[in-house]
Amino acid sequence: MDRVTDRAPVPAPPLLAPLLSAEGQTLLAELRDHDPAGELAVATRLRRDHPAELVSAALTQARLRQRAVAKFGARDAYRMYFTPNGVEQATRSTVAAYRAARFRGLVADPAAGVTDLCCGIGGDAIELARAGFAVTAVDLDAPTCEIALTNLRVLAPDAPPATVVRADVLEYDTTGAPALFIDPARRGGRGRIFHPEAYSPPLSWAIEAVRRAGAGAVKIAPGIPHELVPDDFEAEWISDGGDVKEAVLWHHAAGRADGHPGAVVPGTRRATLLPTTNGLTTLTGRGLPDPPVRPTGRFLYEPDGAVIRAHLVAEVAEELNGGLIDETIAYITSDEARPTPYATAYEITDELPFNLKKLKALLREREVGVLTVKKRGSAVEPEELRRRMKLKGPNTATVFLTRTAGAPAMLIGHPAEL
Repeated sequence: MDRVTDRAPVPAPPLLAPLLSAEGQTLLAELRDHDPAGELAVATRLRRDHPAELVSAALTQARLRQRAVAKFGARDAYRMYFTPNGVEQATRSTVAAYRAARFRGLVADPAAGVTDLCCGIGGDAIELARAGFAVTAVDLDAPTCEIALTNLRVLAPDAPPATVVRADVLEYDTTGAPALFIDPARRGGRGRIFHPEAYSPPLSWAIEAVRRAGAGAVKIAPGIPHELVPDDFEAEWISDGGDVKEAVLWHHAAGRADGHPGAVVPGTRRATLLPTTNGLTTLTGRGLPDPPVRPTGRFLYEPDGAVIRAHLVAEVAEELNGGLIDETIAYITSDEARPTPYATAYEITDELPFNLKKLKALLREREVGVLTVKKRGSAVEPEELRRRMKLKGPNTATVFLTRTAGAPAMLIGHPAEL
């Protein structure tokens, strides 16, 4: 087990030392906005004045940084260092920052620290450090640990000292850790891993580790079956910009519920929508029965993906005084226009049985040139549908390919102005 810390100056990590040199930094700055399509010509030119290995390493980091902008933003991504797997598996910074803020509800004294197991390139550790926590980050891969330490130094220079440890998390002693954050690997040699016990480490191990610590969180795939959520954990689904990014299992042995926004309520389900503007947008389940099925009203509401994954459609339907268009479809319908952060509203102008010829005729009559296709409970592919419609005209429309009361249907409308 190797331990590297920011508590004292240490040499530049050997993997990154060439890139951290003045020459390496100059190359990275030059390659910031380069076009990967012309990479061969760029590499040939740069190798006239720089070592070939350094040029190759800089080009690799430049590509990874460009990919990472979507998760970390340009300001951070172009100062960080990555591995291909690190970019793929890292948490989006907005989600990691929100989660770090929730840890304030679990750990009364941030100086006591949070231990980040399976830290990867350090995305979560960075946000925990920025939130004021003393972080211990653990990963088995030595190059990844080097990168995590460098990223912590670069992006959280004023945070409490961070420690990066190279170790097998299954063998790492977490005794005395006030709280754990565990992000098991959910990708293997054949791609994404779906069964939680095939995670590395397995979900059951991660849950027991958090229980022993007394507080913490386990990041999981959003599609986890609800029956796998332990009764003494809270399950939270998080979306960012309308896309579901992850689910988290939260635990606090004391069941802390002191009004802090990060307070954990065991046995509950929560849907949180980011970014937050006017306070936290989060919905907690109240155990409501499924909404009734009713005829399609004037308005159709499409719940946020986190709401659907958390099985909280009933809570939103009650808020909207609405019902479902079908018992198996997560579209809410209502005759009332009510704004809600938990669903996008559409005004429905037409409801037709599923018939592509009739849809094409209606769109031609309405002079629709731009069609947004949404589907739930339909096998039709949106791109194929748009191709067959041969759209032409100045107007726009939205079509929902779905089921109403068990029958295939098409709902035509447009975003509602609420």
